[in-house]
Amino acid sequence: MTDLTGESRLQGNSIGLAHIVFFVVAAAAPMTAVVGATPPAFAFGNGAGVPGAFVLAGVLYLLFSVGYTAMTPYISGAGGFFSYISKGFGGAAGIGGALMALLAYFAIQIGIYALFAVFMASTLAPLGLDLPWWVWALAVLAVVVFFGRRNIAISGRILGACMVAEMVILLLLDGAILLHGGGPEGLTLSGFRPSEVFAPGLGVSMVFVLGAYVGFEATAIFAEEAHRPERTIPRATYVAVLLITIFYALSTWAISQYYGPSHVRDAATASLEGFYFDAAADLLGPWSVTVMNLLLLTSLFACLLSFHNTLNRYFYTLASESLLWRKMAHVHAEHGSPHVAGAVQAVLVALILGAFALGAADPYTVVFSWMAGLAVLAILATQILVSASVIRFFRRQSHNRSALVVLVAPALATLGLAAAFLLVGSNISMLTGSDSLIVLAFPVLVIATGAVGALIALGVKARNPALYAGLGRSLD
Repeated sequence: MTDLTGESRLQGNSIGLAHIVFFVVAAAAPMTAVVGATPPAFAFGNGAGVPGAFVLAGVLYLLFSVGYTAMTPYISGAGGFFSYISKGFGGAAGIGGALMALLAYFAIQIGIYALFAVFMASTLAPLGLDLPWWVWALAVLAVVVFFGRRNIAISGRILGACMVAEMVILLLLDGAILLHGGGPEGLTLSGFRPSEVFAPGLGVSMVFVLGAYVGFEATAIFAEEAHRPERTIPRATYVAVLLITIFYALSTWAISQYYGPSHVRDAATASLEGFYFDAAADLLGPWSVTVMNLLLLTSLFACLLSFHNTLNRYFYTLASESLLWRKMAHVHAEHGSPHVAGAVQAVLVALILGAFALGAADPYTVVFSWMAGLAVLAILATQILVSASVIRFFRRQSHNRSALVVLVAPALATLGLAAAFLLVGSNISMLTGSDSLIVLAFPVLVIATGAVGALIALGVKARNPALYAGLGRSLD
């Protein structure tokens, strides 16, 4: 490893399967996704069919994972989706995909900083500490940057502890519902029947459900730092998808049983914020509400730390490709982390949060809601490119893989993700709660971002053919 100002590689063999799974599931933010995102799905989507919607999303991402993990042995470095797309379609498409992924992660990160600030302000205001939301957002940014510059395994342990605590309290609630025998209608298989899953409103539910899988790329983006990445990354990918799917499907099924499948939509509509808290207070006691509130904050922090580390490695990769300021490819001498990229990212986040604050934007209804909608669209567009890239890569690469792995599964995933993009785009007003022309233009903005990235890469090709030829391979 070089000195603090030297360029080097990320610290290899520093994290294992558990750390990577923690990053992915922490980015999915179990407490935030369950308590914050699923009540609107129950209220405005397909009602009791929400658990089945998670199963559908899980199947889609398992199909995606088949081709994704088949291509993993051919990928090295920390470029994530950028590296996959570059391998299949070349540097221009790779840069386009990278910009869309950056847009997705930056958008969701900004939104979560605002959401954290909202909950922190509401928690401390009764104690007499009433400060503007942006103060809390900048404060937690400083903490995230501190841990982000440390060894990646430290972040993994923090994320793991937060994730376990979130899952434990939600599993306690699930268990209490089961022991209680459900609600007024008892325990049934309602929620997974096709007639309920494919009921009117499925499209709206999928908008919220698909958001739970944002951060999925974290399995491959840490390949350079993983122990035996050729085995660790595929295993972590499948474990993460299955864990997210099973946990969310179980939690949403349990809460549906508590209220009763016939009444769950009305219960969610009547109290989006108290939907889970009321059930916890009833079955576990008032203490559980306090714990869940605290864990909601740790869930948001864990999510921020995960996305911070992911974006750092994107900047690191693009800087290694000489597409960004070269110093962002430097790593910390002691911790092996891309600390310069982290500092640059922190400045950008602070500037964007400051712009929202100066514009007097509401942190929840504008900053969080708008950024979440934009992020889901951008990550779906990137994943479509990845699945298509897998097909193209293996058509040109000699291999002994089955056609089911390198053609059928990626093709089905590409079609499914494209359908999901159209579904989310057509329901973007529901997701963001806004009919603003800016919001309605989000699908176009995402596609335009990818196009701009491709044009930038083609400009590099014209000015520096040697640099363009090496895009996506500088970390190999």
